[in-house]
Amino acid sequence: MKKKIQREKQYLFDKPQNVKRLFRCYYASLLLLLVLDLVLPKHVVLPWEGWPEFYAVFGFVACVALVLAAKYILRPLVKRKEDYYES
Repeated sequence: MKKKIQREKQYLFDKPQNVKRLFRCYYASLLLLLVLDLVLPKHVVLPWEGWPEFYAVFGFVACVALVLAAKYILRPLVKRKEDYYES
């Protein structure tokens, strides 16, 4: 009787070289978008919209503000007492 050796299925990102390729493509696309943002003309309505990388910074700050608001403002509003289910 021959014993069959079962190999584990190999997925795309199991190989470290594929992960490195993915990150290289990701960083290259970020660099390309940065260069395009600096080169292409902007049609701004408000003066601060013309600042370099304004929307990236604004998005990051808004995301951090949402996390902090959820942690310090919304959490106390919906939090239950420890003995909520025991009483």
